[in-house]
Amino acid sequence: MKKIYFFTLLLCIGALCTVVIQSCGSGDDKKAESTHSASTLEFREKLSDYGFFTGKLSGLHPNHNVIPYELATPLFSDYAVKDRFIVLPEGKHINYTTEGTLDFPDSTFIIKNFAYTNEARQKIMIETRLLAKDPLDKKWKVMNYLWNAEQTEAVKHITGAKIPVTLLTDAGNAVSTIYQVPNTNDCKRCHIKDGLLIPIGPKARNVNFTPISQTVNQLAQWSSAGILQGLPDLREVEQLPDWKDSARFSLVQRARAYLDINCAHCHTKGGDAYNTGLFLEYEQKDPHTLGIMKEPVSAGAGAGGLNHDIIPGNAQHSIVAYRMNSIEPGTAMPELARTIIHEEGVRLITDWINKMPKNK
Repeated sequence: MKKIYFFTLLLCIGALCTVVIQSCGSGDDKKAESTHSASTLEFREKLSDYGFFTGKLSGLHPNHNVIPYELATPLFSDYAVKDRFIVLPEGKHINYTTEGTLDFPDSTFIIKNFAYTNEARQKIMIETRLLAKDPLDKKWKVMNYLWNAEQTEAVKHITGAKIPVTLLTDAGNAVSTIYQVPNTNDCKRCHIKDGLLIPIGPKARNVNFTPISQTVNQLAQWSSAGILQGLPDLREVEQLPDWKDSARFSLVQRARAYLDINCAHCHTKGGDAYNTGLFLEYEQKDPHTLGIMKEPVSAGAGAGGLNHDIIPGNAQHSIVAYRMNSIEPGTAMPELARTIIHEEGVRLITDWINKMPKNK
Protein backbone atom coordinates (compact mmCIF):
# COMPACT_ATOMS: atom_id res chain seq x y z
CA MET A 1 0.00 0.00 0.00
CA LYS A 2 1.29 3.42 -0.91
CA LYS A 3 2.31 5.44 2.13
CA ILE A 4 1.92 9.14 2.74
CA TYR A 5 4.54 10.92 4.83
CA PHE A 6 3.89 13.93 7.01
CA PHE A 7 6.87 15.95 8.19
CA THR A 8 6.29 17.96 11.35
CA LEU A 9 8.89 20.26 12.82
CA LEU A 10 8.56 19.79 16.56
CA LEU A 11 11.20 22.00 18.05
CA CYS A 12 14.19 24.11 17.24
CA ILE A 13 16.01 25.66 20.15
CA GLY A 14 19.46 27.04 19.30
CA ALA A 15 21.24 24.26 17.44
CA LEU A 16 18.94 21.41 18.44
CA CYS A 17 16.18 20.52 16.00
CA THR A 18 13.98 17.42 16.07
CA VAL A 19 11.95 16.23 13.14
CA VAL A 20 9.26 13.58 13.55
CA ILE A 21 8.26 11.60 10.47
CA GLN A 22 4.91 9.85 10.67
CA SER A 23 4.12 7.08 8.20
CA CYS A 24 0.47 6.24 7.53
CA GLY A 25 -0.86 3.35 5.43
CA SER A 26 -3.76 0.92 5.37
CA GLY A 27 -5.17 -0.85 8.42
CA ASP A 28 -3.90 -4.15 6.98
CA ASP A 29 -0.35 -3.11 7.79
CA LYS A 30 0.08 -3.47 11.59
CA LYS A 31 3.15 -1.29 11.41
CA ALA A 32 1.69 1.27 9.08
CA GLU A 33 1.92 3.98 11.68
CA SER A 34 5.33 4.56 13.23
CA THR A 35 7.33 7.41 14.61
CA HIS A 36 10.97 8.05 13.81
CA SER A 37 12.96 10.84 15.42
CA ALA A 38 15.96 12.31 13.67
CA SER A 39 18.21 14.77 15.45
CA THR A 40 20.06 17.43 13.56
CA LEU A 41 22.29 18.29 16.49
CA GLU A 42 24.88 20.56 14.92
CA PHE A 43 26.51 23.12 17.16
CA ARG A 44 26.55 26.51 15.51
CA GLU A 45 29.76 28.20 14.45
CA LYS A 46 29.48 31.30 16.64
CA LEU A 47 28.07 31.92 20.09
CA SER A 48 26.07 34.88 18.79
CA ASP A 49 24.25 32.57 16.36
CA TYR A 50 22.20 31.07 19.19
CA GLY A 51 20.57 34.30 20.36
CA PHE A 52 21.18 33.47 24.01
CA PHE A 53 22.17 37.03 24.88
CA THR A 54 20.95 40.51 24.00
CA GLY A 55 22.99 43.65 23.35
CA LYS A 56 26.77 43.49 23.52
CA LEU A 57 27.70 39.79 23.51
CA SER A 58 30.42 40.05 26.15
CA GLY A 59 27.91 41.65 28.49
CA LEU A 60 26.17 38.25 28.73
CA HIS A 61 22.75 39.86 29.20
CA PRO A 62 20.42 36.85 29.05
CA ASN A 63 17.49 36.74 26.67
CA HIS A 64 14.01 36.20 28.13
CA ASN A 65 14.26 32.38 27.98
CA VAL A 66 17.79 32.17 29.39
CA ILE A 67 18.00 31.50 33.14
CA PRO A 68 21.08 32.66 35.06
CA TYR A 69 22.08 30.60 38.09
CA GLU A 70 24.88 30.25 40.64
CA LEU A 71 26.41 27.42 42.66
CA ALA A 72 26.90 27.45 46.42
CA THR A 73 30.33 25.90 45.97
CA PRO A 74 31.78 26.02 42.44
CA LEU A 75 34.71 24.19 40.86
CA PHE A 76 38.03 26.04 41.02
CA SER A 77 39.42 26.89 37.57
CA ASP A 78 42.45 29.18 37.90
CA TYR A 79 40.41 31.88 39.66
CA ALA A 80 38.17 32.14 36.61
CA VAL A 81 35.08 34.33 36.78
CA LYS A 82 32.18 32.12 35.73
CA ASP A 83 28.70 32.96 34.50
CA ARG A 84 26.17 30.14 34.26
CA PHE A 85 22.87 29.91 32.40
CA ILE A 86 20.19 27.35 31.54
CA VAL A 87 18.08 27.46 28.37
CA LEU A 88 14.93 25.33 28.42
CA PRO A 89 12.82 24.52 25.36
CA GLU A 90 9.55 26.43 25.30
CA GLY A 91 6.86 24.92 27.49
CA LYS A 92 9.24 22.48 29.22
CA HIS A 93 10.48 22.36 32.80
CA ILE A 94 13.13 20.79 35.05
CA ASN A 95 12.10 17.90 37.30
CA TYR A 96 13.43 17.85 40.86
CA THR A 97 15.69 14.95 41.80
CA THR A 98 16.86 14.11 45.32
CA GLU A 99 20.24 12.81 44.19
CA GLY A 100 22.48 13.69 41.29
CA THR A 101 21.93 16.31 38.62
CA LEU A 102 18.48 17.80 38.21
CA ASP A 103 16.38 16.14 35.49
CA PHE A 104 16.55 18.46 32.49
CA PRO A 105 14.23 18.06 29.48
CA ASP A 106 15.48 17.19 26.01
CA SER A 107 16.88 20.15 24.05
CA THR A 108 18.15 21.90 27.18
CA PHE A 109 21.32 23.99 26.92
CA ILE A 110 23.58 24.59 29.92
CA ILE A 111 25.97 27.50 29.35
CA LYS A 112 29.14 28.18 31.34
CA ASN A 113 31.27 31.19 30.50
CA PHE A 114 34.88 31.54 31.70
CA ALA A 115 36.65 34.88 32.10
CA TYR A 116 39.47 36.30 34.18
CA THR A 117 40.10 39.59 35.94
CA ASN A 118 43.19 41.35 34.56
CA GLU A 119 45.50 43.74 36.38
CA ALA A 120 43.31 46.67 35.34
CA ARG A 121 40.42 44.82 37.02
CA GLN A 122 38.70 44.27 33.69
CA LYS A 123 36.72 41.12 32.98
CA ILE A 124 38.31 39.37 29.99
CA MET A 125 36.36 36.58 28.27
CA ILE A 126 38.25 33.37 27.51
CA GLU A 127 35.82 30.58 26.60
CA THR A 128 32.18 29.53 26.71
CA ARG A 129 31.21 25.88 27.10
CA LEU A 130 27.87 24.45 26.05
CA LEU A 131 26.22 21.24 27.18
CA ALA A 132 23.22 20.31 25.05
CA LYS A 133 20.80 17.43 25.64
CA ASP A 134 20.14 15.71 22.32
CA PRO A 135 16.44 14.80 21.96
CA LEU A 136 17.26 11.81 19.74
CA ASP A 137 19.40 9.72 22.08
CA LYS A 138 18.71 11.65 25.32
CA LYS A 139 22.45 12.15 25.77
CA TRP A 140 24.38 15.30 26.60
CA LYS A 141 26.80 16.66 24.00
CA VAL A 142 29.53 19.25 24.58
CA MET A 143 31.05 22.09 22.56
CA ASN A 144 33.54 24.86 23.34
CA TYR A 145 33.63 28.44 22.01
CA LEU A 146 36.80 30.56 22.12
CA TRP A 147 36.51 34.34 22.51
CA ASN A 148 38.42 36.61 20.14
CA ALA A 149 40.87 39.28 21.29
CA GLU A 150 38.35 42.02 20.50
CA GLN A 151 35.86 40.44 22.93
CA THR A 152 33.13 40.66 20.31
CA GLU A 153 32.56 36.98 19.50
CA ALA A 154 33.26 33.41 20.56
CA VAL A 155 33.86 30.85 17.80
CA LYS A 156 33.44 27.06 17.92
CA HIS A 157 36.72 25.47 18.97
CA ILE A 158 37.22 21.71 19.36
CA THR A 159 40.95 21.13 19.74
CA GLY A 160 41.73 23.12 22.89
CA ALA A 161 44.06 26.09 23.29
CA LYS A 162 46.78 27.55 25.49
CA ILE A 163 46.32 31.23 26.30
CA PRO A 164 48.89 33.35 28.19
CA VAL A 165 47.12 35.45 30.82
CA THR A 166 47.96 37.56 33.85
CA LEU A 167 45.07 37.38 36.26
CA LEU A 168 44.15 38.54 39.71
CA THR A 169 43.54 35.93 42.39
CA ASP A 170 40.77 36.25 44.99
CA ALA A 171 43.35 37.91 47.24
CA GLY A 172 44.12 40.49 44.53
CA ASN A 173 47.56 39.11 43.65
CA ALA A 174 48.68 39.15 40.00
CA VAL A 175 49.61 35.70 38.63
CA SER A 176 50.83 34.88 35.11
CA THR A 177 49.97 31.48 33.68
CA ILE A 178 49.06 29.64 30.48
CA TYR A 179 45.33 29.11 30.71
CA GLN A 180 44.33 25.71 29.32
CA VAL A 181 41.18 25.67 27.20
CA PRO A 182 40.20 21.99 27.13
CA ASN A 183 39.41 20.05 24.00
CA THR A 184 36.04 18.33 23.90
CA ASN A 185 37.53 15.00 24.97
CA ASP A 186 39.03 16.63 28.08
CA CYS A 187 35.55 17.88 28.96
CA LYS A 188 34.22 14.34 28.70
CA ARG A 189 36.78 13.02 31.19
CA CYS A 190 35.32 15.08 34.02
CA HIS A 191 31.69 14.86 32.92
CA ILE A 192 31.59 11.08 32.41
CA LYS A 193 29.78 8.82 34.86
CA ASP A 194 28.93 5.21 34.09
CA GLY A 195 29.94 5.88 30.49
CA LEU A 196 27.53 8.80 30.02
CA LEU A 197 28.26 12.50 29.74
CA ILE A 198 26.40 14.44 32.46
CA PRO A 199 26.38 17.96 33.94
CA ILE A 200 28.34 18.36 37.20
CA GLY A 201 27.25 21.51 38.97
CA PRO A 202 23.44 21.85 38.81
CA LYS A 203 22.42 19.41 41.52
CA ALA A 204 19.54 20.46 43.77
CA ARG A 205 21.81 20.70 46.81
CA ASN A 206 24.27 22.98 45.01
CA VAL A 207 21.66 25.50 43.86
CA ASN A 208 19.69 25.34 47.11
CA PHE A 209 20.70 28.75 48.42
CA THR A 210 20.08 32.46 47.93
CA PRO A 211 22.85 34.14 45.90
CA ILE A 212 24.11 37.51 47.09
CA SER A 213 22.61 39.16 44.01
CA GLN A 214 19.13 37.80 44.79
CA THR A 215 16.60 37.85 47.63
CA VAL A 216 14.95 34.46 47.06
CA ASN A 217 16.29 30.91 47.19
CA GLN A 218 17.03 29.74 43.62
CA LEU A 219 15.04 26.49 43.91
CA ALA A 220 12.05 28.30 45.38
CA GLN A 221 12.24 30.94 42.66
CA TRP A 222 12.35 28.31 39.91
CA SER A 223 9.45 26.44 41.47
CA SER A 224 7.30 29.58 41.69
CA ALA A 225 8.07 30.41 38.05
CA GLY A 226 7.14 26.91 36.87
CA ILE A 227 10.71 26.27 35.77
CA LEU A 228 11.12 23.46 38.33
CA GLN A 229 8.48 20.89 39.24
CA GLY A 230 8.34 18.39 42.09
CA LEU A 231 10.21 20.51 44.63
CA PRO A 232 9.44 19.37 48.21
CA ASP A 233 9.53 21.62 51.24
CA LEU A 234 12.94 23.34 51.14
CA ARG A 235 13.60 22.10 54.66
CA GLU A 236 13.70 18.59 53.18
CA VAL A 237 16.23 19.49 50.47
CA GLU A 238 19.91 18.90 51.23
CA GLN A 239 22.18 21.93 50.99
CA LEU A 240 25.80 21.80 49.89
CA PRO A 241 27.77 24.18 52.13
CA ASP A 242 29.55 27.23 50.75
CA TRP A 243 33.18 26.33 51.40
CA LYS A 244 34.01 30.01 52.01
CA ASP A 245 31.31 30.57 54.62
CA SER A 246 32.93 29.79 57.98
CA ALA A 247 30.19 31.66 59.84
CA ARG A 248 27.43 29.22 58.84
CA PHE A 249 29.31 26.00 58.18
CA SER A 250 31.91 23.98 60.05
CA LEU A 251 35.41 23.25 58.80
CA VAL A 252 34.43 19.65 58.12
CA GLN A 253 31.34 20.67 56.12
CA ARG A 254 33.27 23.19 54.04
CA ALA A 255 36.17 20.82 53.32
CA ARG A 256 33.83 18.02 52.30
CA ALA A 257 31.86 20.40 50.03
CA TYR A 258 35.10 21.56 48.41
CA LEU A 259 36.21 17.98 47.71
CA ASP A 260 32.76 17.10 46.41
CA ILE A 261 32.66 19.75 43.70
CA ASN A 262 36.37 19.71 42.80
CA CYS A 263 37.12 16.01 43.00
CA ALA A 264 34.06 13.78 43.34
CA HIS A 265 32.98 13.95 39.69
CA CYS A 266 36.00 11.70 39.00
CA HIS A 267 36.44 10.14 42.45
CA THR A 268 33.09 8.36 42.54
CA LYS A 269 31.71 5.03 41.42
CA GLY A 270 31.46 5.20 37.65
CA GLY A 271 33.79 8.21 37.43
CA ASP A 272 37.12 8.60 35.65
CA ALA A 273 39.07 7.78 38.86
CA TYR A 274 36.86 4.85 39.88
CA ASN A 275 39.83 2.44 39.97
CA THR A 276 41.50 4.42 42.78
CA GLY A 277 38.89 3.38 45.33
CA LEU A 278 39.05 6.95 46.69
CA PHE A 279 35.52 8.38 46.64
CA LEU A 280 35.08 11.97 47.75
CA GLU A 281 31.34 12.65 47.48
CA TYR A 282 29.84 14.87 50.17
CA GLU A 283 27.60 12.04 51.32
CA GLN A 284 30.48 9.56 51.64
CA LYS A 285 30.46 8.08 55.14
CA ASP A 286 33.14 5.39 55.05
CA PRO A 287 36.42 6.85 56.44
CA HIS A 288 38.65 4.46 54.50
CA THR A 289 36.88 5.12 51.20
CA LEU A 290 37.22 8.82 51.95
CA GLY A 291 40.97 8.27 52.10
CA ILE A 292 41.64 8.18 55.84
CA MET A 293 44.66 5.90 56.37
CA LYS A 294 44.02 4.49 52.90
CA GLU A 295 47.00 3.43 50.82
CA PRO A 296 46.90 4.48 47.16
CA VAL A 297 46.17 1.84 44.53
CA SER A 298 49.43 2.65 42.75
CA ALA A 299 52.13 4.52 44.65
CA GLY A 300 53.94 6.22 41.77
CA ALA A 301 55.90 9.45 41.60
CA GLY A 302 52.66 11.41 41.79
CA ALA A 303 52.25 10.35 45.42
CA GLY A 304 55.52 12.04 46.36
CA GLY A 305 56.74 8.97 48.23
CA LEU A 306 53.85 9.26 50.68
CA ASN A 307 51.95 6.20 51.85
CA HIS A 308 48.39 7.30 52.69
CA ASP A 309 45.79 9.52 51.06
CA ILE A 310 44.89 11.18 54.38
CA ILE A 311 46.67 10.86 57.71
CA PRO A 312 44.58 12.47 60.47
CA GLY A 313 46.49 15.32 62.08
CA ASN A 314 49.24 15.21 59.47
CA ALA A 315 48.49 17.03 56.22
CA GLN A 316 52.21 17.28 55.44
CA HIS A 317 52.35 13.53 54.85
CA SER A 318 48.90 13.16 53.26
CA ILE A 319 48.79 12.51 49.52
CA VAL A 320 45.56 14.48 49.00
CA ALA A 321 47.07 17.70 50.35
CA TYR A 322 50.39 17.05 48.59
CA ARG A 323 48.80 16.66 45.17
CA MET A 324 46.51 19.66 45.59
CA ASN A 325 49.60 21.75 46.37
CA SER A 326 51.32 20.91 43.07
CA ILE A 327 51.10 21.98 39.44
CA GLU A 328 53.44 19.28 38.13
CA PRO A 329 51.88 17.06 35.44
CA GLY A 330 51.27 13.60 36.84
CA THR A 331 51.17 14.94 40.39
CA ALA A 332 48.69 17.83 40.43
CA MET A 333 45.14 17.04 41.44
CA PRO A 334 42.71 17.87 40.05
CA GLU A 335 44.78 17.17 36.95
CA LEU A 336 42.47 19.15 34.66
CA ALA A 337 40.88 22.62 34.87
CA ARG A 338 43.79 24.34 36.62
CA THR A 339 47.36 25.43 35.99
CA ILE A 340 47.97 27.23 39.29
CA ILE A 341 47.57 26.23 42.92
CA HIS A 342 44.35 27.21 44.63
CA GLU A 343 45.92 28.61 47.77
CA GLU A 344 42.67 29.05 49.68
CA GLY A 345 41.52 25.54 48.79
CA VAL A 346 44.83 23.97 49.85
CA ARG A 347 44.66 25.88 53.13
CA LEU A 348 41.12 24.62 53.76
CA ILE A 349 41.96 20.95 53.16
CA THR A 350 45.22 21.23 55.08
CA ASP A 351 43.40 22.69 58.10
CA TRP A 352 40.74 19.97 57.87
CA ILE A 353 43.30 17.16 57.87
CA ASN A 354 45.46 18.71 60.58
CA LYS A 355 42.46 19.10 62.90
CA MET A 356 41.26 15.53 62.48
CA PRO A 357 41.51 13.47 65.68
CA LYS A 358 44.65 11.36 65.33
CA ASN A 359 43.01 8.22 66.65
CA LYS A 360 40.79 7.93 63.56
